[in-house]
Amino acid sequence: MENITIKINGVEVSAPAGSTILEAARLAHIEIPTLCYLKEINEIAACRMCVVEVKGARSLVASCVYPINPNMEVWTNTPKVIESRRKTLQLLLSNHDRKCLSCVRSGNCELQQLCKELGVEAEGFFDGEKTPSTIDYSAAHMIRDNSKCILCRRCSAVCDKVQGIGVIGANMRGFATFIGSPFEMGLGETSCVSCGQCIAVCPTGALQEKDCTDDVLAAIADPSKHVIVQTAPSVRAGLGEEFGYPIGTNVEGKMVAALRRIGFDKVFDTDFSADLTIMEEAHEFIERVQNGGILPMITSCSPGWVKYCEHYFPDMTENMSTCKSPQQMFGAIAKSYYAEKAGIDPKDIVSVSVMPCTAKKFEIGRDHQAANGVPDVDYAMTTRELARLIRKCGLKFNNLPDEDFDTPLGLSSGAGTIFGATGGVMEAALRTAVETLTGEELKNLDFMEVRGTQGIKEATYNVAGMDVKVAVASGLGNARELLNKVHSGEADYHFIEIMGCPGGCVNGGGQPQQPGYIRNTVDIRALRAKVLYDDDQADAIRKSHENPAIIELYDTYLGKPGSEKAHHLLHTKYVKRSINAKK
Repeated sequence: MENITIKINGVEVSAPAGSTILEAARLAHIEIPTLCYLKEINEIAACRMCVVEVKGARSLVASCVYPINPNMEVWTNTPKVIESRRKTLQLLLSNHDRKCLSCVRSGNCELQQLCKELGVEAEGFFDGEKTPSTIDYSAAHMIRDNSKCILCRRCSAVCDKVQGIGVIGANMRGFATFIGSPFEMGLGETSCVSCGQCIAVCPTGALQEKDCTDDVLAAIADPSKHVIVQTAPSVRAGLGEEFGYPIGTNVEGKMVAALRRIGFDKVFDTDFSADLTIMEEAHEFIERVQNGGILPMITSCSPGWVKYCEHYFPDMTENMSTCKSPQQMFGAIAKSYYAEKAGIDPKDIVSVSVMPCTAKKFEIGRDHQAANGVPDVDYAMTTRELARLIRKCGLKFNNLPDEDFDTPLGLSSGAGTIFGATGGVMEAALRTAVETLTGEELKNLDFMEVRGTQGIKEATYNVAGMDVKVAVASGLGNARELLNKVHSGEADYHFIEIMGCPGGCVNGGGQPQQPGYIRNTVDIRALRAKVLYDDDQADAIRKSHENPAIIELYDTYLGKPGSEKAHHLLHTKYVKRSINAKK
């Protein structure tokens, strides 16, 4: 592609033709501030923070959408530009709830950071009437507080353009504009799937998950309760970002140490139940293939995807694996098998999960998620909540030693670890299914065709003389595209993996929030996923069916995959939901 040379702040910069001033400036290591901009998702020039001076232009221009031209001269830091940005911030603050000290985003708020950088005070500018706002508590997973909203529209853009759902957007006009759902319904009354991608991109505290950390601490303080915790594979790949570690740092050991010091009686690993999921799921797939079951079979690990299917593709709920997610399988085993081994009444066990996913908060309240007469999981926390809990308990995370998970529910394989990356469930299932069908040991365990952060991936593998066609999709917009092809007959598969969030769980709605300029310039998903693949590569056990704790579980308790007991504890049912309705 042809390059164009322009001058930015007097320095020549060469950038590809078609680039915006914002993109060209980044090539010159100049970061122009933005609030609304998300590359290829929300390029609307609404916030006006990115304005710059261009020689010959009559007014300041929005650099996020203004294309470069040969010999253009741009200034990003003149007094006129700085004053315009300050004025924009002052106007935003005039209609903003400025209770920063108690805000969940304090210290990690893009609006707050810009005010600090540009020396804008919270008080004294344009005070007057404020837009009436309400707080929406109706959803199981999140709270929307419009008093902190700056109308950047990142949330609605992600919901519509990336996830293909569009249950939130700008209502009313002018000063009365607010972000809400159609007909002013509560979010919980819509076909929202609780993916939390809107929370992940919000620059302020307008959107946040429902925090359960106080309830968890209360349970830990109750001497009559045995409180256990499980952590999903993606949590160890993201948690370090909350404490200053580079994106893509594995902090598993410190995470375990922190949880133990918070007071959990046992610290377990969801990777264990990811292995268990593979045992049941691979068995179910083989049964469907050999006995004429409904195909393609679609994975059911992502609760956001499950609810999406129930709302938008209800006729395909029969295609979904009946397996519970690893979170719920773990809870069911903890309150049956583990309870018996430890001699504890299941009613006295409090089961807590730490997940990269806000939809897990919805999942724990679904029907058929209480296999032993008590909820499989009592509280689902996000990675962000765990970070807040660590700080609340005064732990110096970076100074903690590395410690190991407790046994037996802390033992896992590399296959369980890669569940957190798009394609990981497929790869883990193939490792077990192929060896089960062929009776031979795989020489190469790496199914590279299903790896990577692409939205849709396809592959065909010859297994025991049969061509098995598989597909992987992450992000619900990509899921819709893939399933429409299946519906139309354009595509034909045996096995499909779908993750609700783009890139998989590593990019879940409950993961640490990164500012817009990082999201726009760094492949966060790939860096976090690398943690999991490196962990898998280094693991002595890389197949779910070779996990000794899983082998013992089946030998002494479940019998075999798909047994009556396994089906009772580890499988679930789905419902066909209507659009824009809770049930």
